[in-house]
Amino acid sequence: MENINPDIIVIGLVGAALTLFLSAAFIFGILSPADKVMRQRVLKLRTRYSPKARNKSAEAARRLLINARESGFDDLVKRILPRPAELRQRLNRTGREITLGQYAGACAASGVIGTIALLILTPFPFVTALLFGVVIGLGLPHMAVSRMIRSREEKFIKLFPEAIDLIVRGLKSGLPVTESINAVGREMDDPVGVEFRRIGDDVRLGKTLNEALWAAANRLSTPELKFFVISLSVQQETGGNLAETLGNLSAILRARQQMRLKIRAMSSEGRASAMIIGGLPFIMFGLIMTLNPEYGSVLLTDPRGQLAAVGAIMWMGVGMLMIKKMISFEI
Repeated sequence: MENINPDIIVIGLVGAALTLFLSAAFIFGILSPADKVMRQRVLKLRTRYSPKARNKSAEAARRLLINARESGFDDLVKRILPRPAELRQRLNRTGREITLGQYAGACAASGVIGTIALLILTPFPFVTALLFGVVIGLGLPHMAVSRMIRSREEKFIKLFPEAIDLIVRGLKSGLPVTESINAVGREMDDPVGVEFRRIGDDVRLGKTLNEALWAAANRLSTPELKFFVISLSVQQETGGNLAETLGNLSAILRARQQMRLKIRAMSSEGRASAMIIGGLPFIMFGLIMTLNPEYGSVLLTDPRGQLAAVGAIMWMGVGMLMIKKMISFEI
């Protein structure tokens, strides 16, 4: 304890206080007090039954409800960010109610915790640790959101052919398209069910079916859903047997899914090699630091070792990207 730099202790205390403040703001943004919940319910009732809201489109009404969930911190983040609408759309694609303020709080908390951890665990100076902390704060929440989006889209693609088959059975039994879409919203699991329920709500609130479908396609941004929307749009303009068209589309989507799984199985060797090559240097460095810390610490304390480490990480990143490109195929 006597060898610890006092500046690091002060920085740690300031960072811990800032992290505690941001965590409290993040928690209170999720766990709203009772009066805030009551205000949201009153605003929902006013939005639903006011004369002005009846004349507005579904998107305008939804925007009011989103603004009701946002706090003053969310408004501040919205003013600071250069393109808040794109970030808002990206957070909506996760299927979870993540506000801009919560995302900004997660970024700040990740950056502060990463900086403090680097200052305590490594001999990096404050400026270097701060730069790495900024990278962690921006990259870690972005990766987490990307992971949630990818997981949700994979679930949607897996269930979507079954939803199309349900629409086809409804059309063959004599139901209109809107009723078949509502049936999908009732019967299918999320995320397919929640998206089709939202399409049905948009139609009931005044949007045309075409507008509601394209809004859903823009929210999810998956080729499969866009194929479905284009098929319905073309059928509305030209006519024809919609049940047969959607049946063929369902068969095509299942074939695409089978091809995607086949490619994933064939590229498993390349993905395993990438994980082994990427993780082996860090595993070996951890073993060296455990067995002979003085020998391994040269890579962190000596400026030449730090330069070599940064260069090695950069080249490893380039190699990982090349391997990823080699095993990625567009279907």
